[in-house]
Amino acid sequence: MRNRDLNKENSIKQKAIEIIVKEGLDGFTMSKLAKACHISVGTPYVYYKDKDDLIIKLVIEEGNTMEIEINKGFDPDSSLEEGLRVQWTNRYNYALKNPLLLPFFEQINNSHYSHQFNEMFNEKPGMFMSEFKNNLLNFISNTVQRREMAEIPFEIYWSIAFSPLYTLLRFHQQGKSISGLPFTLTDEMVWITFEKVYRSLKE
Repeated sequence: MRNRDLNKENSIKQKAIEIIVKEGLDGFTMSKLAKACHISVGTPYVYYKDKDDLIIKLVIEEGNTMEIEINKGFDPDSSLEEGLRVQWTNRYNYALKNPLLLPFFEQINNSHYSHQFNEMFNEKPGMFMSEFKNNLLNFISNTVQRREMAEIPFEIYWSIAFSPLYTLLRFHQQGKSISGLPFTLTDEMVWITFEKVYRSLKE
């Protein structure tokens, strides 16, 4: 059995993300990954059983890392404005530091893998991003109980609270707006948008 090399394993994971973002899941193969890493075709199999095993472990690992980052300083008992601001700050900073991961997760969400991770998220406590889920649901419940926000379905809350930020980040990563004009996201744009979002949620 060949020895595991941590640096090589990290390189494999990083290249896998790069290929998936650039070419999509359909364009991702273990042989293409090996070529990009300048390693033998058999080397990725030292670390992963197959393509599915690599992708599943990669999503869980990166999801858990993201969970830690977006939960930093987030108190479910905080006010609507304070808690939402912390969430925006964490998500914004995480996306800027990890520009490949948002499009990577989008690829996963638009694939057959999404069902598996949705099942982990909703039906298997402790398996996938459970702390994030519990904190956010408690935060929403607390703001509703304090009458800071009306009770609305979670999907509507998410669409109002975070979709505007992720749309701006997508424009920023693509370097162009929906009209095709050059676009660079600034802090000022982020917090102007945040104020609009906060006011739309506030009861």
